[in-house]
Amino acid sequence: MKFRKLGLTDLDVSVICLGSMTWGEQNTESEAHAQLDYALDQGVNFIDTAEMYPVPPKEETAGRTEEYIGTWLSGRSDRDKIILATKAVGKSDNTYFRGNGEISRLHRRHLNAAVDGSLKRLKTDYIDLYQLHWPERSTNYFGKLGYNHVEDEDTVSLLETLQALGELVKSGKIRHIGLSNESAWGAMQYLQLAEKYDLPRIATIQNPYSLLNRSYEVGLAEVSIRENCGLLAYSPLGMGMLSGKYLGGKMPEGSRFANFTRFVRYNTEIAHTLTEKYVALANEHKLDPAQMALAYVNSRRFVSANIIGATNLDQLKSNISSIDIDLSDDILKSIEDIHNLHPYPCP
Repeated sequence: MKFRKLGLTDLDVSVICLGSMTWGEQNTESEAHAQLDYALDQGVNFIDTAEMYPVPPKEETAGRTEEYIGTWLSGRSDRDKIILATKAVGKSDNTYFRGNGEISRLHRRHLNAAVDGSLKRLKTDYIDLYQLHWPERSTNYFGKLGYNHVEDEDTVSLLETLQALGELVKSGKIRHIGLSNESAWGAMQYLQLAEKYDLPRIATIQNPYSLLNRSYEVGLAEVSIRENCGLLAYSPLGMGMLSGKYLGGKMPEGSRFANFTRFVRYNTEIAHTLTEKYVALANEHKLDPAQMALAYVNSRRFVSANIIGATNLDQLKSNISSIDIDLSDDILKSIEDIHNLHPYPCP
């Protein structure tokens, strides 16, 4: 396994981070525990979850993923060797996340409730990295490229949110903070507020990044490198599309696209067209298509960790093994040639 610093913190995290959003929906508790055991045996020390998980979010399953991790953690004595990250739901019309019947917000009272809920479910005394799952304000995330400004929007100020997180850091409940589904403007605002008011500095930004979605490279990659707050790349396989398993009209039983018709972000005509080209390139060089796609993400300088997800151990083994693959200059050039045909097919 390879390791990188988590921002400017003293934490060394595995480049491969174990994602968990299928646990409690597509995966049972015993399957989740088996994935955790295998990943740790392979040197993975970084686990990412969220109070909302599993996905798709539902009232009857909200928080179940954290509960599965909690039952696994409770039987271990090596909590100090595990870097555990979770996320607070952003502004949402759903009122069930924190058990108070209110719309979720990112102010002090709600963040305190969210952290306490996660700690209880995770059966731990502290969270290593606490992230804001998405911004309160209207901006570019969840597949949106065009920016439409909303005047006089009802949002909690970034300073109020950061001050609340600072209090949670002082309490010892969380160690470090991060953002998710955030823009370059938002990231820089949090960094400037932290410096101005002596508040916790963001260590990471968790956004989508893959061969089918390289929008992070415009603006945010520079922020990550210059400000030492690296990307935690999610959906690095485009929800499995880049494995090639959906090509030719295939719809594997039990797969995400087969189970949930709502996920269309990576299941488009252009996504299929470009995936065919990436799969052909991998086959030409005798590489597994999924491993080639993951190895590309692993190789980016602005990436702190690559959040992989799997629904079975075979997928997990393959995904983790991508850490051992170095892509040649010829392969990297061919990837750029394909990318330039349609730079942002699945933003």
